[in-house]
Amino acid sequence: MEEKELRRYSRVVVDGVAQAPSRAMLRAVGFEEGDFNRPQIGVASTWSMITPCNMHIHDLAEKAAAGADAAGGKSIIFNTITVSDGIAMGTPGMRYSLVSREIIADSIEAVAGAEGFDGIIAIGGCDKNMPACVMAMARLNRPAVFVYGGTIKPGEQRRDIVSVFEAVGAHAGGKIGDEELLQVEQTAIPGPGACGGMYTANTMASAIEALGMSLANSSAQEAISESKADDCLRAGEAVLNLLRKNIRPRDIMTREAFENAITMVNAIGGSTNAVMHLMAMAREADVRLELDDFTRIGARTPVLADVKPSGKYLMSELIEIGGIQPLMKRLLDRGLLHGDCMTVTGQTLAENLAEVEDYPAGQQIVRDFDDPIKPEGHLVILYGNLAEDGAVAKITGKEGLHFEGTAKVYHSEELALQAILDGNVVAGDVVVIRYEGPKGGPGMREMLSPTGAIMGKGLGDEVALITDGRFSGGSHGFVVGHVSPEAAVGGAIALVEDGDRIVIDAQDCRIDLKIPDEELARRRAAWKRPKSSVSTGILAKYRAEVLSASEGAVTVAPPWE
Repeated sequence: MEEKELRRYSRVVVDGVAQAPSRAMLRAVGFEEGDFNRPQIGVASTWSMITPCNMHIHDLAEKAAAGADAAGGKSIIFNTITVSDGIAMGTPGMRYSLVSREIIADSIEAVAGAEGFDGIIAIGGCDKNMPACVMAMARLNRPAVFVYGGTIKPGEQRRDIVSVFEAVGAHAGGKIGDEELLQVEQTAIPGPGACGGMYTANTMASAIEALGMSLANSSAQEAISESKADDCLRAGEAVLNLLRKNIRPRDIMTREAFENAITMVNAIGGSTNAVMHLMAMAREADVRLELDDFTRIGARTPVLADVKPSGKYLMSELIEIGGIQPLMKRLLDRGLLHGDCMTVTGQTLAENLAEVEDYPAGQQIVRDFDDPIKPEGHLVILYGNLAEDGAVAKITGKEGLHFEGTAKVYHSEELALQAILDGNVVAGDVVVIRYEGPKGGPGMREMLSPTGAIMGKGLGDEVALITDGRFSGGSHGFVVGHVSPEAAVGGAIALVEDGDRIVIDAQDCRIDLKIPDEELARRRAAWKRPKSSVSTGILAKYRAEVLSASEGAVTVAPPWE
């Protein structure tokens, strides 16, 4: 491709007499004469000092910028926001978490579109800013590479943030005292990087790599490591290669590529949040992805990685044996991945994996196909009179496949958490947390505090929890989220009463309220929507625009409608 064509967007901004004012502004931020003839590469940094997940990302952005400059581009670093789920969890502030996904995608699109960047590198370190980066790339459809900020190192005694949430439950149950709780708090987070298990950040990083939008092993590197710094440098080079080959995100983000991502999420036992994030990313790439695709792909994909929260090992330990590349090679050789999908390397997935070596003999983290943790996927899509449009459960098999219990209903996360800590939730209960969906929250908070408390109190095998909200990737146990339609629009979860029997059947993929149809109809006729405390601001705007969790909780209708 001719050099002028590499500047398809930036030349509109900087070429010609009429654009002298634009050039004058750019000279002030460091442009030299020759820079105006280079393709401009926008480096979207999610750096922030509000969370360890992102506190190191400015340094990574500078590495990526240097890589782009060395390859013949002119880099420009710009920022977007992030919020900290780990800090906001269990508070009203968590309402803003999923909302931030849309804000971040919008902001990257706005800056890149306004400034005329020819290519994009985006660096994300926490779970909402990662899908948001890819959503923006799909919208802009300019050559782009995603870089994962990397995982955190383990804390003392292999602790991580989920250790702290579960310690709160253990403290409430009298299993640990004040001193031990403080020790866990002080030692769980040793420095920069995303949460250390196969929680949402590491899940999405793995999914994005399988999707083809990041370089090999970008998902399996510690935040503070030479390999992560090199990943950023290579991303700068890669985006210039994509420019020259005219390979764009929508050339990579095909339906088959999304199927690869779903396969990877199942194989690693990843977060339920991947369902709505992948659906949102696919929507931006004009790919139709539905809940039933997760069921179809999960039926042929075993869970192979024994990683937290349901398993034993941390992401850093998976990194030590080779990361996810050997697992991808195994899946490819088994016929479970589409090898002909293009990636940001400019090569196909199969070409990228051709020389990858298998895991070392004797490792215990990734199982063989003849000894899976679960023979089919753990992301179970449930339907029934409690979830006519679907719900998402994370069933690894350790929780069992069937639960029947008595409903205890709470109209907020805080009320449910307090009941659990106070001992009002007992074996055989199904905790129902409602009015926490995309519209009901608004914002669809994650229920890590209640699930952490349940596990910490030793009730993980004896209590189920269902919600129209969602779960942190750190949640585990018999939990069902994304119940749709949500309570705020009159879904059946709004009609459950204390003492009702609820049946969750992961084998038949059902979730049902065991009351007569006539009684359900009576309750529906009597139901009135509670008044929300949110009337202004971004939360009110989000509530007005957001679609159901079963559609990815996106804020506009999919392009095929």
